[in-house]
Amino acid sequence: MSSTFWPIIDIEYVDSYAWVIIPPRSGPSAPFEEWDDIKSWCLERAEDLWADRELDPGPNGVEFVGETLSRCAEAFCPPGSDHWLFLHLDHPTDVPLPVCAAIGPAREPRYPTLRALTEADDQNAVDPPVVKPFHSEYLGEGMTTFRYAPQEGSPHVLACVRYAWQVTQHEADVVVWTATEDVARIMHAAPDLEELARTLAIFIP
Repeated sequence: MSSTFWPIIDIEYVDSYAWVIIPPRSGPSAPFEEWDDIKSWCLERAEDLWADRELDPGPNGVEFVGETLSRCAEAFCPPGSDHWLFLHLDHPTDVPLPVCAAIGPAREPRYPTLRALTEADDQNAVDPPVVKPFHSEYLGEGMTTFRYAPQEGSPHVLACVRYAWQVTQHEADVVVWTATEDVARIMHAAPDLEELARTLAIFIP
């Protein structure tokens, strides 16, 4: 009997306008053809970003953005990664905000699992994390947290957002996370981030 965990993240309902969506490098639904030549694929997505926003990229804009996207892909999806990567951009030349989403077999009990996945009890947080319930039409009742976390060797704190669900129907845990030193950036992206969390779903191949 196969031990493969088959539920996978479904992005069908995600509004991709604000996101460059990079699929996992490994897992039951991989490989994706994007990873055959990630630099060329990111260059195509860079062209789409400029065209979708009806902006003139100039002589170097497409290459600059494509290289930025490919560097993010390699940095945040190293070989063996089985999570989805969502890069948030308003303008093509924005520094992308990386958001990751992963799925795995459910751990019990539910409430402590959600607190663990969202790091709701992070003892190293600058202040106690802000913990709230969060509802998704597709994943059900979950939890979200916001916290400031110190970085070893750096005077700058990270602004961290996490979402988590335990989906009983599929015996699956889902977690979404992002972190950045740029607090204004994460606040600006908050509506799109929340909408992303609300529109992720689960698919059984």
